[in-house]
Amino acid sequence: LVARTWQHRGHVVEGFTKRYGVTMLVWYELHGTMESAILREKRLKSWNREWKLRLVSESNPEWRDLWGDIVG
Repeated sequence: LVARTWQHRGHVVEGFTKRYGVTMLVWYELHGTMESAILREKRLKSWNREWKLRLVSESNPEWRDLWGDIVG
């Protein structure tokens, strides 16, 4: 999680975060396997924006950057 988040924050990886200049981590889930994480990501990508916003707001109502939490 730390390495992947660092890649996105530094815009090292092509994709959404680089294209739109996203640097904050406001939500994440831990999974036991890569397969379950990929399946969850695919499901979330099909959600509408309102559902995604609610998911973040329920676990992180201040929308604070969680980077510090994961790097300790």
